[in-house]
Amino acid sequence: MEELRTVELPEVDRPLREDVRRLGALVGELLAEQLGAAFLDEVESIRGAAIRRRERGARTDLLADALAGHAPARAEQLTRAFSTYFQVVNAAERVHRVRRRREYERAGAAPQPGGLRAVLAELRDAGVGSADMAAWLARLDIEPVFTAHPTEAVRRSLLEKEQAMVRALAADIDGDRTPLERAGDWGAVRMALTAGWQTAEHSNVRPAVADEIEHVGFYLMDVLYRVVPVFYETLEAALAETYGHAVAVPPLLRFASWVGGDMDGNPNVGADTVTESLATQRTAVMERHGAELGRLGRLLSQTLGCVAVDHAVIDRAEAYRSLQPEAAARLRPRHAEMPYRVLLYLMRARVQAAARGHAGGYANAAELSADLALISASLRANRGEHAGLFRVRRLERRVQTFGFHLARLDVRQHAGVHARDVAQALGDTDWAARDAQAQALALAPYAAGTKRLAHTATGEVAGVAAVFRVLAATRQRGDAAAIGAYVISMSRSAADVLAVLALARAAGLVEDGHVPLDIAPLFETVDDLRSAPATLGSLLDDPVWRAHLAARGNRQLVMLGYSDSNKDGGILASRWALQRAQVELSELAQARGIELTYFHGRGGSVSRGGGKTERAVMAAPRGSVAGRLRVTEQGEVIHQKYGMRALALRTLEQTVGAVLRASTRPRPADPREAPWRELMAGLADAGRREYRGLVFEDPDFADYFRAATPIDVIERLRIGS
Repeated sequence: MEELRTVELPEVDRPLREDVRRLGALVGELLAEQLGAAFLDEVESIRGAAIRRRERGARTDLLADALAGHAPARAEQLTRAFSTYFQVVNAAERVHRVRRRREYERAGAAPQPGGLRAVLAELRDAGVGSADMAAWLARLDIEPVFTAHPTEAVRRSLLEKEQAMVRALAADIDGDRTPLERAGDWGAVRMALTAGWQTAEHSNVRPAVADEIEHVGFYLMDVLYRVVPVFYETLEAALAETYGHAVAVPPLLRFASWVGGDMDGNPNVGADTVTESLATQRTAVMERHGAELGRLGRLLSQTLGCVAVDHAVIDRAEAYRSLQPEAAARLRPRHAEMPYRVLLYLMRARVQAAARGHAGGYANAAELSADLALISASLRANRGEHAGLFRVRRLERRVQTFGFHLARLDVRQHAGVHARDVAQALGDTDWAARDAQAQALALAPYAAGTKRLAHTATGEVAGVAAVFRVLAATRQRGDAAAIGAYVISMSRSAADVLAVLALARAAGLVEDGHVPLDIAPLFETVDDLRSAPATLGSLLDDPVWRAHLAARGNRQLVMLGYSDSNKDGGILASRWALQRAQVELSELAQARGIELTYFHGRGGSVSRGGGKTERAVMAAPRGSVAGRLRVTEQGEVIHQKYGMRALALRTLEQTVGAVLRASTRPRPADPREAPWRELMAGLADAGRREYRGLVFEDPDFADYFRAATPIDVIERLRIGS
């Protein structure tokens, strides 16, 4: 293959260049094997033309001629060939990021920028003592929210093959493999590449919501379930190194998902997919917990007479014999003197019973956590620090993070659907024409629970009531931790939020007289962001809503839309509206005694609010983070950040580090901010006028867009539910 002669890389990136060279050669061998030497020659000719155009200023028409005139099938093969090459280059880059991280750790001196060691050292030097740090750690609540997106439609089988390739590449990351082992590694890479080439990238059948649930589950179960304990261990070690003593780290990470719960604009999502998503996630994580308990049972073979075991462990095992008599009958007599093994076997039986809905199972994940804590305490008290405690603590962290639900499920629906539901329930054909204040006044008794809406709706609006009933049943089953936020798209008034409260009550989602649900208005357009403080202010002035918030700990969740605000007003107006909304909403919440959490609806590309999370956190207005971060992770971004365990660990470190920095040491005030704000407001207005003048007002824009974009093809792609 023709070399990229003019690209100069630093010496530290030499291994990356070598990996790319070898992988490129491997792709060439693959193409020759699968489609023949003539096909490889054609690929090389096109690649050479592209290189010469970029590096030597060759004529564009030479490349255009090489690409022209191909039959669709041949064009698809050529596209896949280059796509495969780019995929292996991306894989090599991800492995190199892991290599660089290891080099930092081996060096031992300067910590990797953005890592926990670097952030904690910076904060210590800035005056954050260990007591202050412990207090902030107790306040941290970081929740990435995984969402399906049609720009990411890679099959799980291909993701697994890519992981196999990456693992094989990473096996020799330190260059200490034997020649035979190295040959085996490259054989595994070749096998994964070839099997991937022989697998269709997309199915001819449009993916169902169940496929998207499985897709997101891949990252939650195959990557994050394994990585989370390592993250906590890394944080604990960094704290001990920074402050010279151990600092307790409470649970501060959790995960959520929109897959199966995002009804806005998707008729395939409703009560049945909410039920399916909750059940699928519950089954997956409980099976994994059960397997981990089985492994722990084989490890903790401590025998009475060789070492002491707390009586609490022995008593708990005896109590569980009566709860799980069939499992107790299967215990081997020779294990009777192994209390940990006996208890863990019965704990696994209780997890399996809970997963199947049978008697004798755990009521919730907290009960399992309590049993694991019991074993941890006994190991600590009886010289078991190095005899299995490490593995028990890892499972404790997993249960604390993923519970029996894996990821909290958010639900989202458009405010207009709720309005139609309310109108039908009230029999008010003029409901949509009433002003927001009149609507809020009419909804007050229904939102407070003194009256109840009558559900006679059918179709889409009836689905809202069905979803609320599913959420109520989930809580009654003891899975309250499985339920995330209820997000209202296109929220524009207090009535939009009160409508959800009234509909939830009508469907029976009530506990102790209150609706046990975090309801989040979503402000999406530039105008909605600008009016968000007025909207939230009217909501916080409503006594019914304040009573609801009081029952929720006076915490309010607000979602901000990055992608839609950009599509509405252009990137400059969008970013400025988002920034100002956070400033004004934070001031409002502080004045009203409300703890406000922002839910950032960021997409993957820069135009959709994407970019590095840590930079976005540090750029947030002062006081808007305050230890809390809830942010969407969409489509291909999930793969970029969480596709490998080492990268997922790095992502979590950078995110937590950024939240700590923004919370404990926010940017100092700058006297120049006032004129800057005035200037930015003017620029944002000008940018919005120009953007809307082109996209919304120029009559030729639609024709241009269709000519410049293969939108007719994209519309027919079967890549999302």
